[in-house]
This record gives sequence, C-alpha cells and structure tokens, in this order.
Amino acid sequence: MYETIRYQVTDPVATITLNRPEAMNAWTDRMDREIRDAVAAAEADRSVVGIIITGAGRAFCAGADMNLLSDLSSNGGGSDGGGAALADAEGRAEVSAGDFDGRFPYLMTTSKPIIAAINGAVAGMAFPFSLCCDLRVGTPKSLFLTAFAQRGLIAEWGLSWLLPKLVGPAVALDLLLSSRRVMGPEARELGLLNHMVEDPDELLPWCRTYIENLAANCSPTSMAIMKRQVYAQLHQGLGAAEAEAARLMVESFNRPDFAEGVQSFIQKRPPEFGRLGNG
Repeated sequence: MYETIRYQVTDPVATITLNRPEAMNAWTDRMDREIRDAVAAAEADRSVVGIIITGAGRAFCAGADMNLLSDLSSNGGGSDGGGAALADAEGRAEVSAGDFDGRFPYLMTTSKPIIAAINGAVAGMAFPFSLCCDLRVGTPKSLFLTAFAQRGLIAEWGLSWLLPKLVGPAVALDLLLSSRRVMGPEARELGLLNHMVEDPDELLPWCRTYIENLAANCSPTSMAIMKRQVYAQLHQGLGAAEAEAARLMVESFNRPDFAEGVQSFIQKRPPEFGRLGNG
C-alpha cells in the first residue's frame, strides 16, 4: 500500500525503508504520512520489539524534495501544490507547542526503540528526523550535512534544540553555520552516531542483532518506560527526575516483568518477558 517507503516485519524487528532512491530518498509529504503510519503499525504489532529506519540506495535521506523547495522559493512561501502543504506544516509548528507535538518528536514518544541505520547521506530536514530516533548506527560512508545556511534557511524542526544536546553548543554551531560535511568516523567521534559498522553490507544485520539481543534479554515494558523517562526528563530538573523515578520504581515492583527478571537471574536462564502491542 505504500508508495514512498517499504515496510517489513520479521520478528522481532520492523524495518522501514525510505524508498525513493532515484531522488536520494528526498522527503515528501506522502513519505511523511507513510512513515508515521508504518511506525504506528510497528508500535501496535506485538511481534515487534524494535524498529529500524533506513534508506534505499546510496542515501538515507537528502532532505526535502527540491521541487517543494523550488515551489516555496518561487511562490513567496506557498502555492497550490506540494510546496503549500510544506508551508502549512511549517505554520503549524508554533512556539507554544508541547515538547513532543512537533513534526518528528512523535518518534520519541513511540514505546519501542527506534534505530536509524544511516546508510548514506543525511541532509536538511532528515537531520532532525534522524536525531529524533533513539540510536543512530552508521558506516564510514555515512554523511551528515545541515545545509540550511546554504539555502538561506534556519535550523528547522527542533534541530537547534536536538543537536546541542548531542554534541554541545559550540560543535552544533560549527555544523549549522558552516554546513560542512561530517563523514562516519567524525560523526562517531562527535556523538552523532552511537556505533559505526566498518562494512556497509553489515549495517542492517548489525542493527537487527542489536534488537534481537534486546528481545532476548530486556523487558519491553521497562524499555518503554525508560525511553519515556529519558526524553521527558530532559525538560526537568534533577529533583523532579529523581522523584518520578522513585514513583516508577515502586510501580515496577508490582509488574510480572520484575518477578521474571529476578527469577531468570536466580535460575540462570534467559528471561521470558511479555511484549507490547495488540496482535
């Protein structure tokens, strides 16, 4: 049913592949909707423990489709075509919006871990999209490029908040102001990548093995709660974060996953945790 992505589930992994290789997987409004739909499907699928998002061909995503940007620039910010839809979406991103109400932070509220498998170039709006994924795994051929300053634009879709949290304000400003190319090894050094796989052909298998290990050893409920803690508490002080952790820990004591985690350790066997989802 999808036109711009591929979606595949092989227990315990859902793989979402941006599938416009002829356009370096450039972002369109339809792709935006299809990715949201696929993430929601993966979250509801009980067989899925983790989600991998990657790109077909030689790029992860080259940013917004240049036809949309051309449309916006030549029509004063909007038209009757796809550029108008993009402009309308920008207009809805108000300063007063909730912390997770923007275009990409829904990935942070998804209860299952999301790995961005960075197989090639990440540019423009794909940059904040990738940073809203929980982990980023790449290869020496991975490439990060902000590009906004070179297009007369600004750090969009929360990138001015997301990027300094990962690399610090000085490095963030360097990358934003210069729009310089950051390849895989430097991206790993800066913290843009959590892991780097030397052989590009092993990127997806590596990510799959990571999620298989989570499925075999970790409580999906615990992972969902910890993911929510990490992102929500980025906006809190230490005291509030510790108080909430104390409350959540008491709740954990009453869950079957706690009893299973203790018993599996005592009995020296792999844990058998219940999964999340409907089907």
